[in-house]
Amino acid sequence: MSLQSLALIENWPVPTAAAGVVRADGTVLGTHGPVGHRFPLASVTKPLAAYAALVAYEEGAVELDEPAGPPGSTVRHLLAHTSGLAFDEHRVTAGPGERRLYSNAGFEQLGDHIAKATDIPFAEYLRQAVLEPLGMTATSLEGSPAKDGVSTAGDLLRFAAEVQAPRLLDPRTVAAAMTVQYPGTKGVLPGFGHQNPNDWGLGFEIRDGKSPHWTGTSSSPRTFGHFGQSGTFLWVDPDAGVAGVALTDRAFGPWASEAWPVFTDAVLAELRG
Repeated sequence: MSLQSLALIENWPVPTAAAGVVRADGTVLGTHGPVGHRFPLASVTKPLAAYAALVAYEEGAVELDEPAGPPGSTVRHLLAHTSGLAFDEHRVTAGPGERRLYSNAGFEQLGDHIAKATDIPFAEYLRQAVLEPLGMTATSLEGSPAKDGVSTAGDLLRFAAEVQAPRLLDPRTVAAAMTVQYPGTKGVLPGFGHQNPNDWGLGFEIRDGKSPHWTGTSSSPRTFGHFGQSGTFLWVDPDAGVAGVALTDRAFGPWASEAWPVFTDAVLAELRG
């Protein structure tokens, strides 16, 4: 089966784009564009880093509620963007759990914490814990766990299948990762303004009733995932039973806010059709 809706990426004002859709059982329903082309992920790195953190938790290397990051903060706070750390600076601007402050610095401190706990550099830990077992051979972390991943659409489809039907983690751990942490917390969703509440799980953003949003108007409230400033996204819609990924080489901007929801709605409509 190939999805005609994936061809919509041809209309995007980007030099290069690749997209695909995968079911929980790993069946790729369709792809479009160069699925083997390596793109900078920007913040789509975070779900990969979060998955590695959850492996470290299941291995007993860390606990979700142990201290990590600024005083009073925990591993859970860092994963859920509630540590109080600023966006891109290692300074505290709120108390833990007070606000949803989307923070690259928080994911960097998370990576440092796991590296210390496991005595393995975080990029190597991610490779051993997630990338290698899933056959994501074209994916690497080349710096910050918040934003310096490089991958392909093909590899991200492998990851998206794993998140829907976990083999590396207990399904209950993944269910927790897609469950709202610190409910009722408000904050800014980068690129889409203030959201009240601004719901997140453990490393995954949760759609819920957010408006505006980068997923589709027909995406279920249970949809979760992440987008990146490099023009990339990965979403999982549990109600539709599918996940979608798209990678481009043009920075996120108004073009993406317009094109991505239309694309997602077209994909979901074709699958329902």
